Amino acid sequence: MQGFTGFMWLLSTALTALSLFALVDAAFRREDAFRAVDKQTKPFWLIILGIALLVSVLFPLLSFLPVIGAVAVIVYIVDVRPAVRQISGGRGRGRGRGGRSGGSSSDGPYGPYNGGR
Repeated sequence: MQGFTGFMWLLSTALTALSLFALVDAAFRREDAFRAVDKQTKPFWLIILGIALLVSVLFPLLSFLPVIGAVAVIVYIVDVRPAVRQISGGRGRGRGRGGRSGGSSSDGPYGPYNGGR
């Protein structure tokens, strides 16, 4: 029984960490990106993810409430986060790699790379 208890503690800790990650990630995303991808609003997700984090901390994993919170966190990470991240350029501040917006895979730090021509 001690192994099962250790496993459940590990699972509960992982759920709490995942909930915290999702909440922090949502907090740093732009509000307009949520509306642009039609995935509710930023305050909605902050409230849902905050409740999921609170439930995962306060209630044991054997209750059904952390399971509901885990579903909300998984929906955010699998569905909402990639869509919002694509709109905001991969970072929470709306800029792409290297501080630029857009560009192609052959772009270098100072503009397009043309192969030395």
